Amino acid sequence: MFFVTNKAINEPLLSKIEVPRRITFNTENNQAGQSIYFCRRNGANDYTEIGSANLLEELRVSPAEQILVYIHGFNNQPESDIFPRAQELQRLFDAVKQNLVLVLPIIWPCSDHIGIIRDYYYDEDAADASAFAFARLLEKFLNWQKVNCTDGVPSCLKRINMLAHSMGNRVLRGTLQRWREYGETSSPLLLFRNTFLVAADIEDESLQKNGKGTQICELSRNVTVYYANDDLALRTSKVANDGNMINGRRKRRLGHSGAEDTELLPRNVYLVDCDEINNLYDKPKGHAYFLNDDKGQPGLVFQHILHSVQCGRVDIDAATRMKILGCT
Repeated sequence: MFFVTNKAINEPLLSKIEVPRRITFNTENNQAGQSIYFCRRNGANDYTEIGSANLLEELRVSPAEQILVYIHGFNNQPESDIFPRAQELQRLFDAVKQNLVLVLPIIWPCSDHIGIIRDYYYDEDAADASAFAFARLLEKFLNWQKVNCTDGVPSCLKRINMLAHSMGNRVLRGTLQRWREYGETSSPLLLFRNTFLVAADIEDESLQKNGKGTQICELSRNVTVYYANDDLALRTSKVANDGNMINGRRKRRLGHSGAEDTELLPRNVYLVDCDEINNLYDKPKGHAYFLNDDKGQPGLVFQHILHSVQCGRVDIDAATRMKILGCT
């Protein structure tokens, strides 16, 4: 499995990867680095840095029809959380159709169980700081496409989908903000075919016009928000964000209650209420509900995501742009 990360490594930083090299992560350093590493996971704790050009070329020549970029959430570690979920996503897609999707994890540094509340605040800072590094990832991708075009190499025409979970939505939002501020001004309007925001730990007005997440909507054909009111992790998040208040009210989280005002959302944003089924897939927290059930079968949220990936359209009520999963 390929992946991209800004986690600190033990080996010296190289400006160019002439020959792929084995790297190891510095587990004691969870600060967000501004260097990004393009890697292959060979097995548990066995990683090879291959460089941006090699990884992007691997994606271009891959038989996979589409790419799904997966950005994990708060308090996640590579071997215990991130890679198992990425591998499960890959397994679920492969079970439907081989080479339909290649899953590419983006790994940002999370604190490791120092204390859940303290970790939360550290991870918010790491998510914000990581945005600058991953904005460079987008620049590298676009520059690589330009160089290929100039050199007569076919461009990578695979459709790109984005799945951000929990605080990974903060990373995605910040990345696109930083990229628009400092990167390519003539950026494509539809970089992502589908953007799936699952249990998004960002403010509920983020996707409204002129909100902090405007770029998510501008760069995506479809933006689908999956939320659940009994998501215990996001209930805690709302309390943890006590300082973020307007008119004396704590700002709700997008993945907890959905959008603050649906009338202010762009037309390509869709809302999926998962309140009836989220605990079937992640009990008791009801937070990581986008994978499989306890028998390994694809859950309703994954099936909904799969439909969008396959046909490029979101299964919702056309009039309301909403859907309630599990409602018979």
